[in-house]
Amino acid sequence: MPVLWTQRRRRRRGRGLRACTGAAGHRRRRRSSDPQAPATLVAHAVNELGPVDVLIPNAGTADIKGWRNIDLASWEATLAVNLTAPWLLAQQVLPTMIERRYGRILFISSVAALTGGVVGAHYAASKAGLHGLMHHLAPRVAPDGVTVNSLAPALVGETKMFPADLETGTPPIPIPVGRIGRPDEVADMAIAMLGNGYLTNKVITLDGGILPRD
Repeated sequence: MPVLWTQRRRRRRGRGLRACTGAAGHRRRRRSSDPQAPATLVAHAVNELGPVDVLIPNAGTADIKGWRNIDLASWEATLAVNLTAPWLLAQQVLPTMIERRYGRILFISSVAALTGGVVGAHYAASKAGLHGLMHHLAPRVAPDGVTVNSLAPALVGETKMFPADLETGTPPIPIPVGRIGRPDEVADMAIAMLGNGYLTNKVITLDGGILPRD
């Protein structure tokens, strides 16, 4: 399966995705906060690789601030990347998915959407918005063979969302499994969710047991 990924900073992210999927990769640099970027990116993907079967809008930003210190610029920048960009990308790819009667959309959320988290009100609100977006879209496109789900990790190392060493970093709250998560564990869960055509309209948490859910 050909794969297109966007890259903001580190090259090894692209290599990790290629290793995880076993796919040939095409790299594309775009600013996720640019409202024109989603349409441009999807057009590039279709031109280079053909119709989009799977969308994982994984770009995110986490500006750690207490609620008193979140100004309007920080609020809008966080929502632009974490919520508006995924929505615009989904809006671009869904018509073709519906026409072809197959598609997978997986939003990358956060346990912060369910608990408020430790990053900030702007981050929690942006991730909670993804859940609302998922709940609206999923039942409307399910009859057309398209699934829409959200994966909500928490305290995953080796990312700028949680700046701590994978082995020695101290998490801000206790984790029942006794360690922080790894990016490859998030990738494994994402692949499992994408491979299941009976799973839709669901938020799956991946948090080492922090948030018990029925």
